[in-house]
Amino acid sequence: MAILKVIEILGDSTKSWEDATAKAVKKASKSIKDIRSAFVQSQSVTVKDGKVKDYRVNLKITFLVK
Repeated sequence: MAILKVIEILGDSTKSWEDATAKAVKKASKSIKDIRSAFVQSQSVTVKDGKVKDYRVNLKITFLVK
């Protein structure tokens, strides 16, 4: 039987939501081993001077607990 844990993290990027997701997973994988999935819970942007400044994603990361 496997035991999995879920945590929430926030990723951001000046390029896109996809890039924000990829960056967040890459950063999380440096300290969390055996990541199994990432669920995008929500997406948002920050706006400055009427333009999108940053893309943000709230992720639920699921990983194996050993």
